[in-house]
Amino acid sequence: MESSFTLHPQLAADTVPVGDLPLSRVLLANDANYPWLILVPRRPGITELIDLSEADRRQLTAETDAAARALKAITECDKLNVAALGNVVAQLHVHVIGRRHSDKAWPKPVWGAAPATAYDPVARDGFIAALRRALAIE
Repeated sequence: MESSFTLHPQLAADTVPVGDLPLSRVLLANDANYPWLILVPRRPGITELIDLSEADRRQLTAETDAAARALKAITECDKLNVAALGNVVAQLHVHVIGRRHSDKAWPKPVWGAAPATAYDPVARDGFIAALRRALAIE
């Protein structure tokens, strides 16, 4: 099934790969305003959670939990936002966003609140390395 998986071009353009979990590709959003992961199940043609098999839904829940725990531990954020919206990009993907009371959008949603800020490459690479360690991604 995974052989025909392709990442939506918008997700590819807006993120940096972190690595693969058993089901999902883990991506880091190119926006240093918020620690923001995106999990994309590597299943072709999937747009809704209900399109996944029961086993894949359980796996995605476990991977979302692991990503959220890793993000919280690494960033010590005040709140986690987890959502699968798909209004702009239909390909099923789950946002895991670390929020701080001091962030540019607080307490509102992050979408459109502030222009994306590029990561310093060294900080980004260090963050990705910490995420890979926390998620046991090689």
